Amino acid sequence: MGRLTSGLGFALVSAGSFGLSGSLARGLMDLGWSAGAATLARVAIAAVVLVIPGLLALKGDWSLLRRGLGTIVAYGLLAVVGAQLCYFMAVGTLDVSVALLIEYLSPLAVIAFMWVRYGHRPTRATFLGAGVAAAGLFLLLDIVGGGPLSITGIAWALGAMIGAAGYFIISGDDSVELPPLTLAAGGLVVAALGLVTAAALGVLPIAFHTGTVHFVPFDAPLWAVLGALGVITAGVSYVAGIAATRRLGARLASFVGLFEVVAATLFAWFLLGQAPGLTQAFGALLVLGGVVVVKLGERDDAVAEDVTVLVPPTAPPTVEPPTAVAA
Repeated sequence: MGRLTSGLGFALVSAGSFGLSGSLARGLMDLGWSAGAATLARVAIAAVVLVIPGLLALKGDWSLLRRGLGTIVAYGLLAVVGAQLCYFMAVGTLDVSVALLIEYLSPLAVIAFMWVRYGHRPTRATFLGAGVAAAGLFLLLDIVGGGPLSITGIAWALGAMIGAAGYFIISGDDSVELPPLTLAAGGLVVAALGLVTAAALGVLPIAFHTGTVHFVPFDAPLWAVLGALGVITAGVSYVAGIAATRRLGARLASFVGLFEVVAATLFAWFLLGQAPGLTQAFGALLVLGGVVVVKLGERDDAVAEDVTVLVPPTAPPTVEPPTAVAA
């Protein structure tokens, strides 16, 4: 229970921190920043803040860094750059709500990966929870009445979904020896370099402006918004997300991560005055219900695994997934 409780706590901190990023970035964009510039600033600031703590977390064991270099590069390019850059490209031709809906179907990709790669067959409760959560997400994003769909935009949004799924799968891999702080710091450094490269190639438009950032309840200096965007919505969110996923497993953590949309809605209400409607509130309750049902499915998996330990196997044992998914 302690591992589950701490995992849920880390997951909610991560989701809340991620959810704050949209409102802060919107404030910057209203000031004249491009979305690419806000994303680059967020990732670069977090990388600078975490690089020293990430190295100290190794406690002098530099071999961990050498053995985990491939994981760091994959995490930075897939979980950070892939998800964010693909999402940025998607919203160029899709409504934001449509792009978000496709990206946040990532729990289904996680389920498919765990099933195909490790034979971790989802239960009926997991499928039911996935359906309930997807319906809630549909309502929460208020997608009805959106603009026309673009095949190119959908392709980019699917890329963002794969990147988000990669975030949960890599974060939850117990075979990775790197401390969460080191993995997050290294991934953000790689991501910052990747985003700089994308900007240099003209893929990521960059525009900066100075001044005061205006929100509904208050005005904030630019340095404070940038600090919060980098330290809280990137540094804290990625470290807490890795810690959560290692405790909960990739599948459950990906569903709890849907609370990012709920947090984003609440922050947009407070900071931007974008009050959610009754339909969105009902959608948030459905997302919560879907996560609860998925957790019940996880418990069923745990019981099934306990039974297989007590009964002598009649066939070679299957390979267990690297995450404590049933924790």
